[in-house]
Amino acid sequence: MFLGEYLHTFDSKNRISIPSKFRKELGRVVVITRGLDHCLYVYSRKAWEKQAREYAAEVNGSAARRGLARLFLAGSSEVDVDGSGRVLIPEHLKSFASISEKAVVAGVADRVEIWEEDAWKKYTAEIERDADTFAEKIGSIH
Repeated sequence: MFLGEYLHTFDSKNRISIPSKFRKELGRVVVITRGLDHCLYVYSRKAWEKQAREYAAEVNGSAARRGLARLFLAGSSEVDVDGSGRVLIPEHLKSFASISEKAVVAGVADRVEIWEEDAWKKYTAEIERDADTFAEKIGSIH
């Protein structure tokens, strides 16, 4: 399970370090795709295969299901993790997430997310502000 948040800077070759705590579970090849809220999702190859099967089942569903399946599947890229734990983020994905120099790498249970630093700060501030209201809407959180 992936937990925690880490601030990392892209190097001159468009690579970003994956936190060492995440590397073993992610493995040597990861899949990066567009995520919701304009972040990137990073999956281990094994977790991606499971997730991709779920998305693939949606491509003939409603317009909303087809759209999300296409967003995730067509936007995905398989990327090697180099010996220093870095991954090269494809330009179309960096652009989607509006990432330039710094990004937050966050563990979110079964996946890792990569966020543009200021977008992450804004998003988490909003969630923190509204957490009590959200908890009431969805019921108790254990």
